[in-house]
Amino acid sequence: MSTAAGSTLIEVTTTVASQIQARELASALLQYRLAACVQLTAIESHYRWQGELQQEQEYQLRLKTRRDRFQAIARLLAERHPYELPQLLATEITESSEAYAAWLHQQLED
Repeated sequence: MSTAAGSTLIEVTTTVASQIQARELASALLQYRLAACVQLTAIESHYRWQGELQQEQEYQLRLKTRRDRFQAIARLLAERHPYELPQLLATEITESSEAYAAWLHQQLED
């Protein structure tokens, strides 16, 4: 797996309120080659918002991508994300199979 800073593999997560919103964001991220894969999962979130405890059904998007795509992902989400303050977290993928890493890099090429 490549370790150059720009080619470091990461997983980015965000959440939205509906499956439709999740599918629309996933489609845009894939169309612009900002993610090689986007997994959608129904979840239940518990959090504090504006001083009140909240409990919501949401969809989590888990994007497999490279670190050099993160700022473009952040811009796309700033433009299209329905939340006032969307979750945007990135975690470095420290290990993967060589074949999967190669496939991921190939999917992100223009």
